[in-house]
Amino acid sequence: MLLVFLSILIWLGLISFWGGFWKADQRLGVPAPPEAWPDVVAVIPARNEAAQIAEVLEAHAATAYPGVFRVILVDDSSTDGTGDLARGVAGRIEVIAAPPIEPGWTGKLWALHQGIRAAGDAEYLLLTDADILHAPDTLERLVAKAAQGSDLVSLMARLDARGRWGALLIPAFVFFFQKLYPFAWVNAPGRRTAGAAGGCVLIRRAVLEEIGGVASLRGALIDDCTLAARVKRAGHAIWLGLAEREVVSLRDNRALGSVWTMVARTAFTQLRHSPILLLGATLGMALLYLTAPLAVAWGVVSLNATLAFYGALGWLLIAGAYRPTARLYGQPLWQSLTLPAAALLYMVMTLDSARRHWLGRGGAWKGRVYPAD
Repeated sequence: MLLVFLSILIWLGLISFWGGFWKADQRLGVPAPPEAWPDVVAVIPARNEAAQIAEVLEAHAATAYPGVFRVILVDDSSTDGTGDLARGVAGRIEVIAAPPIEPGWTGKLWALHQGIRAAGDAEYLLLTDADILHAPDTLERLVAKAAQGSDLVSLMARLDARGRWGALLIPAFVFFFQKLYPFAWVNAPGRRTAGAAGGCVLIRRAVLEEIGGVASLRGALIDDCTLAARVKRAGHAIWLGLAEREVVSLRDNRALGSVWTMVARTAFTQLRHSPILLLGATLGMALLYLTAPLAVAWGVVSLNATLAFYGALGWLLIAGAYRPTARLYGQPLWQSLTLPAAALLYMVMTLDSARRHWLGRGGAWKGRVYPAD
């Protein structure tokens, strides 16, 4: 019973005082246009992205941006014809090949580094992924947002939540990310909290150069949040929001293994490879997400109505906090009750992330294994 009460108190504290993370209300909107539209270059690292690269680049080619805009795709040693498919897309697309990766770099950042070097002196860089689909007006709205005073503007792409596993895990992933980096705190200049979503980052080139460019991040596996933290630490404003249809991820999350690989790659890195933090995170997740439903189950089995009542109260509190994010992903009301099940799976994924790290496979991605950053 004490654990149930403690869980409820913690949730009340999080809902009341933790940056309003649960509201899922940080959206791009339609900002007022700037007096002049700056030049923008999109840099897209791509490694074995043949399945969707043409669709992604055609969307960039159809961008309705009033200023000068061009796209540089960096083919990172693809073996599936990604580069050739990219060259076949008409429009403002330039394709370059990344040289062999140098020691100490992750593949994505190495490719970004090459693309930025080829980007010339454009005022803004749009750093995006090869599986992210941009709407025609997205860039215009990102630049207008930046013109209001943010040197880094990022949108967390709408992720694929189809299928049984996607519906269970993807909205929960977005919820956990908001809890880890409350967007309102990220967007507040007076707060130290900093975060970004690497699939869509618009950054002022001069600011990127000021912090040392992507070379200063070269070993980071969680490069987006590392970038945001360094930009904010340097005294620059950043903004992070949730996308609806502005940017959409084409990564297929219908299989459990797809989400598992994504999470296990970096979860233990987020905990700074600390067994103590791993233990604390596991116990904390169990207390926050599992205590209430277990209390309901045990209360029913043991005919303890009081325990079942407070367990149900705690569970409804969790579901209520989750509801705005679940609604963003079009989930029915009942599915907000599934967050504890998703949390249990994410706990196991985090433990597996630690196991992979200790086996020397912690940073495995697209045929490469990176050392701990």
